[in-house]
Amino acid sequence: MKFPFYIARRYLLSKKSTHAINIISMVSVIGVAVATTAMVVVMSGFNGFSDLVATLFTSFDPQLKITSVKGKTIASDNPAIMKVKQLPEVEVATECVEEQALAIYHGKQAMVTVKGVDDSFEELTSIEGILYGDGSYQLHAANLQYGIIGIRLAQQLGTGARWDDYLYIYTPNRDGQPDIANPVTAFVTDSLLSPGVVFQVRQAKYDKSYIITSISFARSLFNRQGEMTSLELRLKAGANIEDVKEEIKSILGSSYKIMDRYEQQADTFSIMQIEKLFAYAFLTFILLVACINIIGSVAMLMIDKKNDIATLTALGASREQTAGIFLMEARLISAIGAIAGIAIGLLLCYLQQTYGIVRLGNSEGSFIINAYPISVHPSDILLVFVTVIITGWIAAYLPVKHICRNIMGNTD
Repeated sequence: MKFPFYIARRYLLSKKSTHAINIISMVSVIGVAVATTAMVVVMSGFNGFSDLVATLFTSFDPQLKITSVKGKTIASDNPAIMKVKQLPEVEVATECVEEQALAIYHGKQAMVTVKGVDDSFEELTSIEGILYGDGSYQLHAANLQYGIIGIRLAQQLGTGARWDDYLYIYTPNRDGQPDIANPVTAFVTDSLLSPGVVFQVRQAKYDKSYIITSISFARSLFNRQGEMTSLELRLKAGANIEDVKEEIKSILGSSYKIMDRYEQQADTFSIMQIEKLFAYAFLTFILLVACINIIGSVAMLMIDKKNDIATLTALGASREQTAGIFLMEARLISAIGAIAGIAIGLLLCYLQQTYGIVRLGNSEGSFIINAYPISVHPSDILLVFVTVIITGWIAAYLPVKHICRNIMGNTD
């Protein structure tokens, strides 16, 4: 390795007899650097959006969510569930009943997800920070039941942040057979009042279809007395989520599913990772095209150094050793381009993070954030560097072997 590197370094820094070789080598480095810069910036952009979505989830989703693998509900008095609630790392445990239903207000209707929660829900999440209106967070008072709906659902039903009439909720009657002569008996109906606020998570999944209400209302509506569809947990500060997950799994066994925030939103994050993978593959292909210049540069260098190759052969250098010199040359060009590209890419990421050069809209408040989000992950930078080096080597391998065989003949 030292011998090819020493010779390749000398060739890279020395003057060539043909000035065009220097120009092509410089173009090769610039091409690799541009492709590398694009990879760093694009992958950091995907990371930025992924991290942004993760921060938005914290406003609504629990740190850990427990559901049943078999069946839809969990008994509230289940001994294993009670043991989980009493774990020292658990600060808040909220029982939830979540079901689909039909909401109707003044003739307008929408399919909704009714999420009934107990009184600890306000401590479980940061819901106070995403409420809008002149009212306050309230789910029940005496015999009155309130519902907090998503902002886009409020627009769809025409309720506004505060509605004066009842919001009617319909769900199929699970008890017995409905009376065909009286179709109304096929549904259970109840109604909710407005506490004067709506929530906005800035995710269509929630804002367009969710209604937050008391668990007593949901249990009565869906006939889930003494049951819950999920147990949602908030851990104490400093608790390790993965360690707590493993401890809960050991208590509950395989009959229950324990999900962190990323697993609760697995579809969204899977899509983002697939998009990032496709972008990486596409940019790698562009990098491969950029490496064609490396092939031309190394090929011209080999022709220029034909006499040196003959000398090395006379001194006993094998074809593999000679080819290794020029493959090392390709690696050095790739490495210089990679380092330059990564440096430029990191600089551009820093400028975007600091000054928000690329904006998402012309006016303030048009989007969740005003500038394109960027997040640099060291693992991605390492992946980009390794990809550039390997791609440059692969691009040059066969041409170098072929040219070396032609110059040195068919025998070592």
